[in-house]
Amino acid sequence: MRVLAATLGFAAALMFAAVPATAAPKVLVSDPAQYVDPFVGTKPGGPDFGHGGGAGNTFPGADAPFGMLQWSPDTVTHQHGGYHYDDNRIKGFSLTHLSGPGCSDFGNIPFMPALGASPVSQYTFSHANESASPGYYSVAFDNGLRTELTTTQRSGMARFTYPAGQRASLSVDAAKAFNAASGTITIGTNTLSGYTDGGGFCGAGNRYRIYFQATFDRPFATSGVAGADGKVDESRKSIEGKSDVPASPKVGPQTRKPPAITNDVTPLAASAFVSFDTSTNRTVTARVGISFVSLDGAQANLNAEQGTRSFDEVKTGTRNAWNDLLGRINVTGGTDAQLRNLYSSLYHSLLHPNVFSDVDGRYTGFDRQIHSVPGGHAQYANFSGWDVYRSQVALIALIAPAEAADIAQSAINQAAYGGYFDRWTVANGGTGVMNGDPVSIIVSTMHAFGATGFDAADGLRRIVAGVNDVRQRPGWLQYNQYGYVPTGLGDVWGSASTTLEYTSADFAISQLAARLGDTANAENFLRRAQNWRNLFESGSKYIQPRNTDTSFPSFSPTQQNEFVEGNGGQYAWMVPYNHRGLFDAMGGNAAVLSRLDSFFTELNAGPTKNMAYLGNEPTLNTPWAYAYAGAPYKTQDVVRRALTTIFKPLPEGIVGNDDLGQMSSWAVWAALGMYPQAPGRAELVLASPQFPTTVISRGNGKTITINAPNASDSAKYVQSLRVNGQTSNRAWLPESFVLNGGTLDFTLGTTANTSWGSAPADAPPSFDVGPAQPRTGAIVGLASKCADGDPSQTTNGAKVRIWDCNGSAAQQWTLSSDGTIRALGRCVDVDHSGRANGTKIQLWDCNGTGAQQWWPKPNGALVNPSSGRCLDVPNSNSANGTQLQIYDCNQSGAQTWRIP
Repeated sequence: MRVLAATLGFAAALMFAAVPATAAPKVLVSDPAQYVDPFVGTKPGGPDFGHGGGAGNTFPGADAPFGMLQWSPDTVTHQHGGYHYDDNRIKGFSLTHLSGPGCSDFGNIPFMPALGASPVSQYTFSHANESASPGYYSVAFDNGLRTELTTTQRSGMARFTYPAGQRASLSVDAAKAFNAASGTITIGTNTLSGYTDGGGFCGAGNRYRIYFQATFDRPFATSGVAGADGKVDESRKSIEGKSDVPASPKVGPQTRKPPAITNDVTPLAASAFVSFDTSTNRTVTARVGISFVSLDGAQANLNAEQGTRSFDEVKTGTRNAWNDLLGRINVTGGTDAQLRNLYSSLYHSLLHPNVFSDVDGRYTGFDRQIHSVPGGHAQYANFSGWDVYRSQVALIALIAPAEAADIAQSAINQAAYGGYFDRWTVANGGTGVMNGDPVSIIVSTMHAFGATGFDAADGLRRIVAGVNDVRQRPGWLQYNQYGYVPTGLGDVWGSASTTLEYTSADFAISQLAARLGDTANAENFLRRAQNWRNLFESGSKYIQPRNTDTSFPSFSPTQQNEFVEGNGGQYAWMVPYNHRGLFDAMGGNAAVLSRLDSFFTELNAGPTKNMAYLGNEPTLNTPWAYAYAGAPYKTQDVVRRALTTIFKPLPEGIVGNDDLGQMSSWAVWAALGMYPQAPGRAELVLASPQFPTTVISRGNGKTITINAPNASDSAKYVQSLRVNGQTSNRAWLPESFVLNGGTLDFTLGTTANTSWGSAPADAPPSFDVGPAQPRTGAIVGLASKCADGDPSQTTNGAKVRIWDCNGSAAQQWTLSSDGTIRALGRCVDVDHSGRANGTKIQLWDCNGTGAQQWWPKPNGALVNPSSGRCLDVPNSNSANGTQLQIYDCNQSGAQTWRIP
């Protein structure tokens, strides 16, 4: 049974201006909404590297926190958010949008005010006559016609002010969207109603239906319908039609995002065209409700959330709701630009996922049937999984855990009715876009951050079942068989990066299982999480694609083949839960620091260089990696440089797709000076705070206060830190601090303190598979004889054999924290990473590869996870000198070992 948590949510604030969503603490910044610029990200800020463009692809229109309805202008020049800042032509104001995607969807049901007796395709405007703020948008066209928009979660309100002496008209098209759509619209005395069917995100087959109900403040003076020819037929009061839009590239293993900018003026499809008598009042007001369930649901949503409130009252109520949520991160000091950057980023982080259920709790599931959520809860939709799992969902869980719990439950509901966890969902359908298994991470991370008010046990069951479902994990069979996704699979995009995505998901699953007391799955998936070692090539010290025969094809760090929206050099760091293991395999901290310094020579180099590409997701965790290598001062530098050069409070202030808030959430975490590095965990790696004081009100009574009196963009280096009054040299915060709250007191300076956080004991935790404290002793097996490293062979390749126990150094085996077994300065190794029965066991320089991983099982077996086979005495021959091998696990005495 689902755990229910009482919450008012944000809907109450949107319905009644006088009632905030929750009792907010006294804000340190009065009215944080004043610092939000919704235009941030609407103009390219960086090069188009072929991954959805160099703009944030955001939209500037009116929206409520997590709102179902986003009423925003659409320019003729189309970016995937619908609006391009450099275009001065608006073709309509549609009711639904996605903020920052790399492909287009929504843009449904555009409203277009017009002067005259026929519909228009566009009007021009100037930014001087345009404004936007949370919950409000306004523009005056060059012809004097003004449009104002505001919203609640499930409804919107428009004011159209027409110039005197001209015919005041409006078109509303039920069959237009950013992709091909169809629909129907019916005209009443002063109402327009109908539905639209849309979909096709990134060329996928997802489909959804949106019902809408619009009521105007006066009867129509004239009304009719118009189709593709644009001619108005006033004898008809309903029309059905469809529109065609050039298809996006079809989703498939090698999908790349389509061009970010296209010119888009399409003819009417199924439009009502109405006019108004404005002789005594030139401002026409429209109230609009939408629903993904029914027309009655759209009307009920409108009635419940607006009632009889005026436009200004609705606008004020939504701004109050935004201030409640934005104010949960309250700061003092800072420049105007810093404040605008912080709150614009926070705003964009909280637009998605979207409330999808109606006010009565009903919603359409992935099975296209109607379901209901319990009272006080909501179903959410639009999961940009591959993007937002990295930090956006953790930010939501940090400041709005009740809503985060509903979001996690919504993901589980999607799987319950769709049969699996899809990577990128729109409305009530999956699209299969991108790679990996991100929703598993989303559910685990939200739970780790204290958003536990959902049926996590049911979620875990479905997640574990889904790892063996090709819809959820293409290449799962080979991943299970080889311990990596090999090259050459037709249904897999980027075998190497897909392996890394699966290992991160496996780690998150292990952590959720551990929190729920499922020790078997916790252990199993923690072992699977180390599968990155199977792609680690010890010569190049890169994670590389690998063939089914275990050979490595030719490789260059700048190759994009077998990687997704990045290259081999950028994915080399993508083991965010076990940097210690990765860094040891790379040669230790000194080697790692040199590589990282070179890597951050550029911050947004794109996918053709072995340098950072912070305009896209795969390297967002890498600036924080310095803290694991004993140099947190370098994290402090790189994070602040990225925050102040890549993110700006300008239309061009985002250098790549915002991807439903992921890039913006990174900027928020950077301003806080902390980051949720490990998927499915709630530890925070530290950089340095940008503001003198930050108070994080978690929405559940817990508060985190960050004091840094002399913080500035130049004073970015940590000199000292006190955590709850106690001096700390640790460059990270434990989960307990995040869950319980507390106070951080930073002393910052303009020069680096290279000693703070530099000790190995001060590094953030990495999660590996060996004992936390290494254990040393004999490994005893068949006939009470010992595993022995042939001491006569002092080079790589020495046999690991059976020998009489003698207590020599060759028989003193250390079970290390990284899952290796060591003696004589080398590791127990499967010859040439072999997988076949009979492959010999030897000593080899420890190199961090999967050939040196050993999993002690309760039955005495020692399993090599890469091959899935057990350490074995050939033919049970206990004679001294018999070289060990791997063989199918059979629980025989030849495979039973007593370990230290």
